[in-house]
Amino acid sequence: MSKHGRVLVAMSGGVDSSVTALMLHDEGYEVIGVTMKTWDYADTSGGKRVTGCCDLDSISDARNMAVSRGFNHIILDIREEFGSSIIGNFTSEYMAGRTPNPCVLCNTFIKWEALLKRADMLDCELIATGHYAKVREEAGRHVVSKGLDPGKDQSYVLWGLQQENLARTRFPIGGFHKSRIREMAVESGFPELASKSESYEICFIPDNDYRGFLKRKDPAAFEKLAHGKLVTTEGAVLGEHDGYPFFTIGQRKGLGIATGEPLYVTDIRPESNTVVLGAKEQLNKQKMWVRRPNFVKLPALNGEIEAVIKVRYKDKGTTGTLSMDGERVLVEFHAPVTGIAPGQSAVFYDGDDVIGGGFIDRETPEP
Repeated sequence: MSKHGRVLVAMSGGVDSSVTALMLHDEGYEVIGVTMKTWDYADTSGGKRVTGCCDLDSISDARNMAVSRGFNHIILDIREEFGSSIIGNFTSEYMAGRTPNPCVLCNTFIKWEALLKRADMLDCELIATGHYAKVREEAGRHVVSKGLDPGKDQSYVLWGLQQENLARTRFPIGGFHKSRIREMAVESGFPELASKSESYEICFIPDNDYRGFLKRKDPAAFEKLAHGKLVTTEGAVLGEHDGYPFFTIGQRKGLGIATGEPLYVTDIRPESNTVVLGAKEQLNKQKMWVRRPNFVKLPALNGEIEAVIKVRYKDKGTTGTLSMDGERVLVEFHAPVTGIAPGQSAVFYDGDDVIGGGFIDRETPEP
């Protein structure tokens, strides 16, 4: 009988999730490791070397570490759910002229659901992951907050977690810096984990070529999108492109044209296969709407509140006012924000705490 009970730990084969499992095991939990097979990685790389997380090598690394420490490890096949939800959303969002956020969707709508379902089957009271974030209970709410290491904080991708999921979730490494996690791997007898390189690619696009991935998914559609127009904000035609899904708001490089001044993607118009280019200052916005909001620290948004809003993972955040506008959140920034990309996540913070978040709507008014 374990001292603290049984916990299901998501293990990708990397140092963060491995140390998470080791920490809980050493604390006296009965650990069951689980590695989720999300995709057929050999079919996604377009002939290039696969370097993403949770490939066959990573699954093997996770299993070997678990076996060496004497706790169970299972492989959970969620390819069907992942393909229909995450891959389907990824392609449909680009086709709608938006920039998708697959890691947020995967965390909140696939992985947690799959983990909790399997935890119930295995009589695990808790689940744990290697995210650099924290969770606590306060005033009857389970609140997500930033991890201690500002360079590794992952609270941004967790805004969609529901209260019933957070109640059973632990983030053991959230109170540590990455450097300390690597040291702990060495101290535990796994120096190969400490030196393991990190993957920053989308897991189902390990070669980091999302354009190639989209074309392989539906080559006929992209044949029809060839010869789309690149235009200025005034409507002047500057050139042609191979398809609007290959662009994102704020993009400067890879536009396929040369001009005497820097130009940026300021708008994407799927209905006419048009990409609009303009000067950097034309990217500045002071309002946006956020759809499908989920509130973590608050049960709901009543009236107006101030928050710091991040519109990208590495965004430092900008202060603004939040209010409900029908089923969407209206965000009014206190200073101009550059490169707001529809489809990306907007996450609202109160200090280190996540108030909530949602997906940036394509309809963004002029300042």
